[in-house]
Amino acid sequence: MAISRASLQNIPLSYASCSIGCGPQDTLPRRLDAISAAGFTAIELSFPDILDYGLQITGENIGPIDYPKIIPVAEEIRKLCDSRGLSIMMLQPFSNFEGWVKGSMDREEAFARALGWMEIMNVVGTDLLQVCNPSLGNHFDKNNRLADSIPQVGATDTPETVISCEREKIITDLRALSELLAKRNYRLAYENWCWSTHAPSWKAVWDIVKAVDHPNCGLCLDTFQTAGSEWGDPTTKSGLIEDVSQSELQKRFDASMNELATTVPADKIYLLQISDAYKVSPPLEDKVINELRPRGRWSHDYRPMPYDGGYLPIEDVARAVLRTGFRGWFSMEIFDGGPNGDGKKYEMGPFAKKAMESMQKFLTSCATE
Repeated sequence: MAISRASLQNIPLSYASCSIGCGPQDTLPRRLDAISAAGFTAIELSFPDILDYGLQITGENIGPIDYPKIIPVAEEIRKLCDSRGLSIMMLQPFSNFEGWVKGSMDREEAFARALGWMEIMNVVGTDLLQVCNPSLGNHFDKNNRLADSIPQVGATDTPETVISCEREKIITDLRALSELLAKRNYRLAYENWCWSTHAPSWKAVWDIVKAVDHPNCGLCLDTFQTAGSEWGDPTTKSGLIEDVSQSELQKRFDASMNELATTVPADKIYLLQISDAYKVSPPLEDKVINELRPRGRWSHDYRPMPYDGGYLPIEDVARAVLRTGFRGWFSMEIFDGGPNGDGKKYEMGPFAKKAMESMQKFLTSCATE
């Protein structure tokens, strides 16, 4: 399918609230100001941002399952967005849901969290919940609160002693969550993370979504996660996967992108997140550090916006998605710690404006006619 420039002119553009700002001085209202002024029309709302803003306006550390206190904060965030002409496109990241042992307290708590998050979705006015499937290393505990040291293996960020990677259990839980969400006409966007044990690629999560077989369960695709799982490798000098020749790697990647373009229905893609990656020099050590595998550390600190120092074939990923006929949300989600991953200082206004310019250039470059 050809991709015309005209067909891309009305692509809606979003920005992830968690992926801008350099420190505590860059509060949520200031981030929203920058995102709105740059011309983005929506945000992905990060759950930790709700808790942080709750602390800012109440002076109280609100617990991650204290929904009677969370809900009023979420209502205030919606007002902040409304006043800036921003909608809330998605609530994210809902982690550690699928795979808990049946009958366990943890599984009951996971479903209770789902109901609590649905109440948040109601007050912020979004119908989309992002569910992540990472393993071995995220910075959230089972309540989606920042955490530093959980032994993390499996379908989600949870200890393998209490969670299962069994495909059928994962599918069963995601189907149950889809059914819960469907009662309110909400949708589930399932995302691959490139360091996941059981579903690091777009095809792996697509196979799961197909097996869930529910009309409101679809994909959250990501240029970094896709190219970072199938083409790039932060542990090699070349920055590429090196267990095959470079020509064979390119051949496999091209075939994968063609398969995505020709087998995934457009209506099963709910959004495409946009970011690139720095080629890490020297390469990252090929071992687990601070509970994160190399690709997890790469994702956390080395993800610039397009055309700002990255090297992944992210245009190829976006073209594959667009060839399906998808013309929905493109959402900027960047974690730019600089080429060394040790932090980057910037003013949010100019940074957000540059991100919009980068997004527009990206769209133009993705057109094929």
